[in-house]
Amino acid sequence: MLRIIDARTREPVDAAPARRGLTRVEVHAPGSDMTNLRVLLVGDLLVRTLELGGTPVWALLTGGRRQTELRADAATLGIRPFEDSPDVSAGLGEAQVVHVTAEGGAVPDGVRIAVARVEPGPPDHSDPAALRLSLITRHHSAPVRLEAAGLADAHATLARWRGAVARWARQPSRPIPDAVRGRLRDAWEDDLDVPRVLDVLRQVETEPDLDDGARFETYAYADRLLGLDLTSDLGSPS
Repeated sequence: MLRIIDARTREPVDAAPARRGLTRVEVHAPGSDMTNLRVLLVGDLLVRTLELGGTPVWALLTGGRRQTELRADAATLGIRPFEDSPDVSAGLGEAQVVHVTAEGGAVPDGVRIAVARVEPGPPDHSDPAALRLSLITRHHSAPVRLEAAGLADAHATLARWRGAVARWARQPSRPIPDAVRGRLRDAWEDDLDVPRVLDVLRQVETEPDLDDGARFETYAYADRLLGLDLTSDLGSPS
């Protein structure tokens, strides 16, 4: 079960306290800068994690005058669309409401995830997937500094992983080992610890006793959360 650290109390809370109960995820992103884009990205990760656990989610975006720019940048990064937030202050019978906001941002009372700022980096973000990976390499509570070297490393990592996934896909499929699946779920259900998820993938990439078919299934499964399109090279020439 996903547990998040409530930024108000610094205590862990269940993101979905009622089995199969609706969780409303409301993202508060009034601008279109990189920090607001990261806030929306964390909201996307939260929604994906809840859905992987079988929780129905209502995903809303509360924004400002530059919401159109933010939505365009979000689509480029593979962030799935959020509905415009109506007046839902009275609630619609949700089992839980989770607000996602920038650190220090003003939101209504309730459980909230605070997302640390992004320090501006190089203006060229021609590889959206590398930018997405760079933004999720650090925990959402830690600031991110975008640098050319880091973006280049993310680009190289994606190229290597996508090539490996395409090769592994040519081998007979094998189930994800229970221990590996458990490590992935333990990571993303522990306050959305996506960096730990990435660490598990690095271990799986080089684990000598793992069949390639199991590596493929592991990466495809994890990508349901990560949204990095790791299977994009399937069918391409070696």
